[in-house]
Amino acid sequence: MVANYSEDSIKTLDWEEHIRKRPGMYIGKLGDGKSKDDGIYILLKEVIDNSIDEYAMGFGKNIDIKLEDHTLSVRDYGRGIPQGKLVDVVSKMNTGAKYDSSVFQKSVGLNGVGVKAVNALSSSFKVTSYREGKKKSAEFSRGIKISETELIDTNEPNGTLVVFTPDAEIFEKYNFIQEFIETMLRNYTYLNTGLTINFNGKRFYSKNGLLDLLNENLNQEPLYPIVHLKNGDIEIAFTHGTQYSEEYYSFVNGQNTTQGGTHLAAFREAFVKTIRDFYKKDFDANDIRQSIVAAISIRVIEPIFESQTKTKLGSKDMGPEGPTVRNYIFDFMKKVDDFLHKNLDIAEEIQKKILASEKDRKAIAGVQKLARERAKKVSLHNKKLRDCRIHYNSDDERRYETTIFLTEGDSASGSITKSRDVNTQAVFSLRGKPKNSYGETKKLVYQNEEFNLLQAALNIEEGIENIRYRNVVIATDADVDGLHIRLLLITFFLQIFPDLLKHGHLFILQTPLFRVRNKQETIYCYDEKEKNEAIQKLKNPEITRFKGLGEISPDEFKNFIGKDIRLEPVTLSKADQIQPLLEFYMGKNTPERQEFIINNLRVEEDI
Repeated sequence: MVANYSEDSIKTLDWEEHIRKRPGMYIGKLGDGKSKDDGIYILLKEVIDNSIDEYAMGFGKNIDIKLEDHTLSVRDYGRGIPQGKLVDVVSKMNTGAKYDSSVFQKSVGLNGVGVKAVNALSSSFKVTSYREGKKKSAEFSRGIKISETELIDTNEPNGTLVVFTPDAEIFEKYNFIQEFIETMLRNYTYLNTGLTINFNGKRFYSKNGLLDLLNENLNQEPLYPIVHLKNGDIEIAFTHGTQYSEEYYSFVNGQNTTQGGTHLAAFREAFVKTIRDFYKKDFDANDIRQSIVAAISIRVIEPIFESQTKTKLGSKDMGPEGPTVRNYIFDFMKKVDDFLHKNLDIAEEIQKKILASEKDRKAIAGVQKLARERAKKVSLHNKKLRDCRIHYNSDDERRYETTIFLTEGDSASGSITKSRDVNTQAVFSLRGKPKNSYGETKKLVYQNEEFNLLQAALNIEEGIENIRYRNVVIATDADVDGLHIRLLLITFFLQIFPDLLKHGHLFILQTPLFRVRNKQETIYCYDEKEKNEAIQKLKNPEITRFKGLGEISPDEFKNFIGKDIRLEPVTLSKADQIQPLLEFYMGKNTPERQEFIINNLRVEEDI
């Protein structure tokens, strides 16, 4: 029966109701904190952005941030929100000073939305303005004002303090991963040299901008010293490494545009043109950019982003009366040409890298073509991949949760296949243990059918920009063989496709080790502590130790890959050096590794 469509069907929601009903419009996906683009980090970013804009205008050189349990506080030392409008600024849509370009130039926030979203999506939200010896506060819960103080005298320096707790009704069972927050804060300091951010006792500061960023993030020795150039509203830094992929860090007005945009596209194009012109050779663009590690930052008046989360720049112009973003970047890249003429040793290293990439590409061209044809043919009747109906599109934030499970064995893949959401969850079934890919070149991908089909399923041959699934989840048994397969897969991605980890796409599926139940209740436990707590609660229950994923029935598996799914992100910290890591754990240093295992052995009693 079709519902009656009448005047009664038309609803007008209050601002906070709309944000809470459609949070994805304002903060992208929700998540539980295990991905760096989860909504709880966007809330923090929205608050910090306002403090950064104050610093960019010359007010306040310090920002103090604290995380206690699930509550965050951000204190800046800018001008302080004008106190007569304090409540309006945090609770009235399209209200703010960012519309006045004389007050805020080249800022990130322009629509007056961000901090309102934080307010509406927090169970507790308090804002305090310190301004010219006066203090005023307002407190809210889920966007509804609870209290508002009068102006009182204070000795506190000017600035704004925001304290908020993301709402557990919206962000279920969430936890902050401190490393994700620290990465965000480092990026802020790289883009705002001279700014100090203090976070839970740690100090973040950058003197050299993007040069510091690349030095901190390089997981390998660069082929030549980092080239660092800046002028006016643009700054770039680049070098080449030994990885197969291109790696970029892009920013607009201090905002990390993780999905790039017009500025990054222009830089990639301009870099190729500059190199071709310098060497007077029509090198293949892929050979020029292969293994590049680069960062670009520009500042734009009234930037246009393609979503509220501001992860992709859409602006074509630097400002209302300025040049196009493309022309501005192309013109700046003349400095790279000048640099290479003055640094012929670096120019020689770049040419060697290009020629090596060209040689490698031609060497695998034949086997690559055959492998592509084989993968295409197999995909027509591919029993290894049970695909989903929706695929990840980084431009469409509604599709963030698309997942592919990498399983081993028919029983495990069968259980997940029967339990999955066919719209958003795919299953790729591995055949036995993959090859140890440490020390191998990309040629291995095309010679090994298993890896070739996996690459084709993920669509990452040319990089992860068009990856078909947001989450790539390794789902293996928690026994010795399962852990070995997990290690072999992580090695493969680290060796050939490290961007998968660097951009937060790789996860480990956590499934329960124990089922504790009596006739009234069943509790699934993921470790010994949870098991012991369940035993005490249920009194003399039946205890089952799951030996493998295949032992978990499809009906039970639905509980573990649905809304309560537990995913452990596989991440790289700034201290991790990829090649030394792989050499130690996957190389031929058997005695050294054996000693490490013995010294770190943990014995678990079997049930």
